[in-house]
Amino acid sequence: MKRSNLKVMARMMGLVAPLAGIMLLAILCGVAGFCCANFLPVVAVRGALIAVDPSNSMPITPYCIVLAAMAVARGVLHYIEQRSNHYIAFKLLAHIRDLVFAALRRLAPAKLAGADRGALISTITSDVELLEVFYAHTISPIVIAVLMTAIMCVFLGRIHPALAVVALSAYVCVGVVVPVLTSRASGELGMASRDGAASLAGYVLDGLRGLSQVLQFRAGGMRLAELDRRSEELVDVQRGLRKVASRSTGSATELILLFSTLQLVVAAVLVGDGAIAGADAIIAVVALISSFGPVLALANLGSTLQGTLASANRVLDILDEEPQVEENLDGAEISFDGAAVDGVSFSYGDEQVLDDVSLAIEPGQIVGITGRSGSGKSTLCRLLMRFWDVDSGEIRLSDTPIAGIRTSSLRAQEAFVEQDTHLFHDSIRDNLLIAKPDASQEEVEAACRAASVHDFIMSLPNGYDTMVGELGDTLSGGERQRLGLARAFLHEAPFLLLDEPTSNLDSLNEGVILKSLDEQRGERTVLLVSHRASTMAIADTTYSMDSGRVS
Repeated sequence: MKRSNLKVMARMMGLVAPLAGIMLLAILCGVAGFCCANFLPVVAVRGALIAVDPSNSMPITPYCIVLAAMAVARGVLHYIEQRSNHYIAFKLLAHIRDLVFAALRRLAPAKLAGADRGALISTITSDVELLEVFYAHTISPIVIAVLMTAIMCVFLGRIHPALAVVALSAYVCVGVVVPVLTSRASGELGMASRDGAASLAGYVLDGLRGLSQVLQFRAGGMRLAELDRRSEELVDVQRGLRKVASRSTGSATELILLFSTLQLVVAAVLVGDGAIAGADAIIAVVALISSFGPVLALANLGSTLQGTLASANRVLDILDEEPQVEENLDGAEISFDGAAVDGVSFSYGDEQVLDDVSLAIEPGQIVGITGRSGSGKSTLCRLLMRFWDVDSGEIRLSDTPIAGIRTSSLRAQEAFVEQDTHLFHDSIRDNLLIAKPDASQEEVEAACRAASVHDFIMSLPNGYDTMVGELGDTLSGGERQRLGLARAFLHEAPFLLLDEPTSNLDSLNEGVILKSLDEQRGERTVLLVSHRASTMAIADTTYSMDSGRVS
């Protein structure tokens, strides 16, 4: 969703409310610190003028003491300001990450099934991290610049209003016009940079996950060439951003020199007219030259803020996205007593996947579904899990419409084993205990024996404490599949949905698992999806799917 920069900034600033006190402290310390920095040269010039004036008998010692105090105070106040800003930033980044993961939990699994994984990873890592620029280096600097502009204009206005007008014009040009023009110039580039970085991250992740296939078919050169092309595109975009930033810095510097010269000319004219004293003219010029720090910080934001706002917009897209299926928190609690699919149709966008599908799943039965790849078998399992809602028709569990069942109750009654089992980078035991955290070792071993994987686990050096590599890549497809089945058995759900549970197994292990399912006949209801005739042999009832229809 495309939002204006003002709307994005307003949404991000709304998150600061709980930390408003610390933000106020940062602003006050920033203003006080810049007052010390800006007026330190003014005090020094005043002291020097007194020292060289033979008619003035005032001691310069107080000026030296004030200068030393201001120098020390500037350092302390700047530290407190930066410490406060970064405290706010990192607190809010943790809060935003919590919000993003809560949103993903609400959007899953439909969101994760269709999302570009690389772009999603880029959003929840680098995009969130980039928001630190906004919270630590944008909000309080803007407020500080506004307050310091007012303070300096009042100070110079007391010498002469014309000097204040020159200063205000300088601050507006450097702190407003330059960053606005820079932001507009880098607008498309900032968005392209974030999108390009996300695309590159996705391509690298895809290549790493498919590295074995890349090596097998000697596609490394082609992949590297594409990686170089995408990297060059990103570098070109970032080079464009740097050019914009360089022009911004150069423009700000030129404006500072121009307005400083103009202030000198105006002050000289006023001295010539007798409107102000020579000493006041010198102080006015020195005050303006030393006061550009706050607005210069805003000028530098122009080239970085656009990329930051692009990242914020991507984060807000996740936070604002509506889930395809709302979690039911107060629906019916059920005990499984069969399932029914009545006239169900479902589409992924414009692609019709299921068309008027009906079938009955009686308690205690093993119901088989066979059919060619792409016929809608896996989709039907996901609809029974309510990963998506049907377009038309109805699915019922225990004679209760599935949308009316409390989600926690639905998950307790079902266990779903997909063809590709995901294993976390953790021990085998902890991967299994996800299904039942309080399970005893005896229960874990019984589930693994039922899945024909216990002997394999015990053959490993650390047994059930063996660490599984990231994405389970240290195990074969068949081993991962059997661990997925063991996890489902340990869950003890009365309704098992098994999507090609033996596709990666040899005939011996397939026989053990089918025997285990047969022994549980009557205790559990099983929906068994497979294209293998040997697997379908244990089914009480078999349905055939073709082009989204059941026969």
